[in-house]
Amino acid sequence: MAKKLLIVMANTDPRNGEELGAPIFQASVAAAMEYEVEVICTATAGRLMKKGVAEKLFVKPGSPKSVYDFIQDAHEAGAKFYCCSPNLDLFDMSKEDLIPECEGIVGGAYLIERVMEDEDCRVMTY
Repeated sequence: MAKKLLIVMANTDPRNGEELGAPIFQASVAAAMEYEVEVICTATAGRLMKKGVAEKLFVKPGSPKSVYDFIQDAHEAGAKFYCCSPNLDLFDMSKEDLIPECEGIVGGAYLIERVMEDEDCRVMTY
């Protein structure tokens, strides 16, 4: 049985809040179930790792919890969030611009290696 879950948020568009709930919630659940969970935010979803962005987004209009609140919940449960390195240039960000819940910056080789070489890992993409 796999013990690791890699969630790749690449096609999840922060401009559509309803798209953000499932992957972040599933990261929380998997981490609470004591799986090792990594969430890699790349492409448009990379914006979520920038301070001030997720705080202004909501899965459902009128919700008391922002997307950032859900990221914090997942992080507290044990999920690790990463920003893909090309996003720094794409969205004019530096390491200092990243939210505290972001564990670091990873590149394409990291993602490929996890998917291809870690037989104990399952991948979900959004």
